[in-house]
Amino acid sequence: MTDLNLTILPETPNDAHAIERLHERTFGPGRFALSAYRLREHVDHVCALSFTARIGTLLVGSVRQLPVTIGETPALLLGPLTVEPPFRSRGVGRLLLDRAISDARSQGHKLIVLVGDEPYYSRVGFKKIPKGRVTMPGPVDPGRLLVLELADGAFEGVTGPIRPDWSKAR
Repeated sequence: MTDLNLTILPETPNDAHAIERLHERTFGPGRFALSAYRLREHVDHVCALSFTARIGTLLVGSVRQLPVTIGETPALLLGPLTVEPPFRSRGVGRLLLDRAISDARSQGHKLIVLVGDEPYYSRVGFKKIPKGRVTMPGPVDPGRLLVLELADGAFEGVTGPIRPDWSKAR
């Protein structure tokens, strides 16, 4: 990362259009069929826990976090995390993850869940959720459901469906 002058900043409402275009380029139209997107239909992500990566004024990456519940337990759903293809494998995604996790922890959140590749996300502490313990709307490969405890033991006894946190519905 020493060759990039990268800035990680909290997302602002003015970033929405540029982030949506980044998602279009990196995920394509099929992204709307994904189970994680279904959770985003009625509850907005938390801008204070969502971040952009920029080189100068150029947006090169983004990560968002959405308030959800697992059964009755509050959590955050991390994602999407995306980086412009020319800037991948240069630490941008890792810096976005580190900031999202650090700020969530410092703001008192206890759990973050996501649907993703364990080899990538395990580097920052995410672990597979045991099969059958948590469900999501729509089809999801249970081997891709991951959790990160931001406080020791925060996932003990937590079970049930992942749903939007309806107390934060638009």
